[in-house]
Amino acid sequence: MRTVLITGATSGIGLSIANKLHKNGFAVFGTSRFPEQHQHKVAFELLPLDITSEESIKNCIAALSVRTVVIDVLINNAGNDLNGSAEETSSTLARQQFEINFWGTVNMTKAVLPLMRDQKSGQIITIGSLAGLVGIPFQSFYVASKHALEGFFKSLRFEVKPFNIRISVVEPAFFKTNLVQGFSYAEPTIPAYTKDRENALSVYSNSIKNGPSPEPVADVVLKILRTTRPQFSYRVGSDAKTLPVIQFLSYPLYEWGAARRFNI
Repeated sequence: MRTVLITGATSGIGLSIANKLHKNGFAVFGTSRFPEQHQHKVAFELLPLDITSEESIKNCIAALSVRTVVIDVLINNAGNDLNGSAEETSSTLARQQFEINFWGTVNMTKAVLPLMRDQKSGQIITIGSLAGLVGIPFQSFYVASKHALEGFFKSLRFEVKPFNIRISVVEPAFFKTNLVQGFSYAEPTIPAYTKDRENALSVYSNSIKNGPSPEPVADVVLKILRTTRPQFSYRVGSDAKTLPVIQFLSYPLYEWGAARRFNI
């Protein structure tokens, strides 16, 4: 029975992964900023965590270490999405996006690395995004944070391989989650962008609201954990598999298709 710590495990993709692993015999611990509000809804233990706070991360790992001798797997899932044009987005909001999506994930990862090095084994799976592979209109800083995670974990994979620590990133396309309810928006808005912004964000939001269940993402995570030699990248969903290929073969074709799809 391997011990798994999953950040952001109370809804959406994180909850789907936690439930899948719990049902398949893993010792699952999830995290939430407000675990007392969700504990009665889930079958696994929740630990308090705010990934933007290094003190909270330290306390979370300490609490987990009391409950288990070994931390076998970290699944980085917590994050949010900042919407708006780059020009409309203040540096404060942009930095907050990186504090959550990039630095929160990085600091969580760094917190478990000493434990995994000491035990000479471990696995870190990060839930990235199609947005870490392609450009998406009016998602500039969200996309930038996901691209940054791709580069970070590609490099980290080299560094920790000698310690038998395995690194993978899962890149889902559009799946039905509560991400839309947690959207942040750039303010004040600039009228010149209004039409294209509203069109693009409407398509983007509807793609999430009307997407399939995130169960396939959980299936892929389980597959990774059962694989002897996991690869770095796992793309889930038709868009995640086809759009990066189109972009690689012909960027003008990808750009034309994306502009048409997002109605801009």
